Amino acid sequence: MYVRRRRVAELSECADVSALLIVVETRFRIRGRAPLALWKAPTRRSTPKDVPRTIHRGIRSRYNPRTMPIEQWTAVDEYFERLFIGDDPVLRAALADSEAAELPAINVTPSQGKLLHLLVKMTGAKTVLEVGTLGGYSTIWMARALPDGGRLTTIENEKKHAEVATKNIERAGLSDIVEIINSAAIEVLPTLTDREPFDLFFIDADKEGTAAYFAWAMKLSRPGSVIIVDNVVREGEVIDASSEDAQVKGIRRFNEVLAADPRSTATAIQTVGAKGYDGFVIVLVE
Repeated sequence: MYVRRRRVAELSECADVSALLIVVETRFRIRGRAPLALWKAPTRRSTPKDVPRTIHRGIRSRYNPRTMPIEQWTAVDEYFERLFIGDDPVLRAALADSEAAELPAINVTPSQGKLLHLLVKMTGAKTVLEVGTLGGYSTIWMARALPDGGRLTTIENEKKHAEVATKNIERAGLSDIVEIINSAAIEVLPTLTDREPFDLFFIDADKEGTAAYFAWAMKLSRPGSVIIVDNVVREGEVIDASSEDAQVKGIRRFNEVLAADPRSTATAIQTVGAKGYDGFVIVLVE
């Protein structure tokens, strides 16, 4: 491949693939074959000047995920929400009431809620245990996916959060299948051992206690149960072994406990979106 003389620096300054094709004139000499036609860049919005881009494999470019604006992630979230979720007055009211009560804005996004909903359906879960109710937003998503006779138990330590969740769940018409326990999870979990094993768990509470909550989830599970643990990436800080952040340390401890558990098969998925850069772990109990 022959390229006309140009400073390499010019390539790194290209805003997008179209500009790269202007700067570089390429001639392919392939034995026995006609020259490869120039690839035409797809039409796209211009990249913000403050977002660094890197040339990948000659013609592909990528955003730097650490500097890409959250506005872009939010816009993409909203795009998929319009297509696959739509407006839901009950869920919208649950978020509005949570905000009005000044609850922390740490609920799952609509797309993440829909994922939880789908997981309950796909696994055929009849019993769900949630650790960390907040305002009941994720609770509603999962409870709506339960089959006839299904039950969801959710544990919330903060009284104010539990009160808001109770109202939101009542409005959703789910009070008969959702049990809210207002107490510390580490105290409640041992009292659930006399119940039938739970089919699906969603752990989204204080990160310092995640390892302990997971250990109890394993005790309360059965082969085939699924455990989802949220917020395990911590904006990438999870890889910092020297971190003094209590939440990062709590998640790292959980990851180590999970990795050493012979009954579990797991993977971790990084995510970006309206809530920023984070991720979740999903576990299958063997």
